[in-house]
Amino acid sequence: MKLLRIGEKGKEKPAVIDDQNNYKDLSSVIEDFNPKTLNFETLKKIKNTDLSKLPTIDSNQRIGACVSKPSKFIGIGLNFKDHAEEQNLPIPKEPIIFSKFTSCITGPNDPIVVPKGSNHTDWEVEIGFVIGKKAINVSIENALDHVLGFFLVNDVSERDFQKNRGLTWDKGKGFDTFGPIGPFIVTTDELPDYQNLDMFLDVNGKRMQTGNTSKMIFDIKTLVSYMSMCMSLHPGDICCTGTPPGVGENMKPPHFLKGGEEVVLGIDKLGTQKHQVVPYKE
Repeated sequence: MKLLRIGEKGKEKPAVIDDQNNYKDLSSVIEDFNPKTLNFETLKKIKNTDLSKLPTIDSNQRIGACVSKPSKFIGIGLNFKDHAEEQNLPIPKEPIIFSKFTSCITGPNDPIVVPKGSNHTDWEVEIGFVIGKKAINVSIENALDHVLGFFLVNDVSERDFQKNRGLTWDKGKGFDTFGPIGPFIVTTDELPDYQNLDMFLDVNGKRMQTGNTSKMIFDIKTLVSYMSMCMSLHPGDICCTGTPPGVGENMKPPHFLKGGEEVVLGIDKLGTQKHQVVPYKE
């Protein structure tokens, strides 16, 4: 299934895309896609619903973030071998974990706002996943049993705040609008090849990033297992899993977002995002 939220900001309705590519309103079935409902019981409920009897939503409406109010938004750093190599950094021996503040979450086509005083705002196309079943110290073999589905993420990052303003990455990862997710969640049963998907990101029509999820150093099963050792993972928790080469800070000379650019990104079977970049205004 493809699950999404559609409507004005703060008024999104849960929806599912049917076999005819219609957006069907799930408001009569569930209240939203949030930590209370993002579980496998909800998926069964939707599968047992006659979608033809549900109202059709105008697909030209704004698409919101595909997950509402997750308790955690976890990021993984340097998880593509070719991305680590472009930065002349050693291949991590264990996953690098950081947090993106949940207030950064926006829809897949909403504007990206360059933070006040920023000169180092950068882009990162990534595959994300959402947890559907509580996970604590799960094995790699059983890890995918806890994943509800996958989605597209732009892990927007302010490199100066990330790397030069102290010892933590978090402050450069969580500015408002730095977490566009969606357009939809694809459930795990419909994406068996999640670990072999092509990825791209363009800025003003120029290809910046090209990659494939097969290039991950730590695959998604390993990440779920490792993170569940460090913290309990709950339904609705989301994670973005690292980016391929081609980020702005590693270009020669470096290239960062200032405002006025158009950023388009996508992953096979997970849709695309399209953002206008705007400068911060008081």
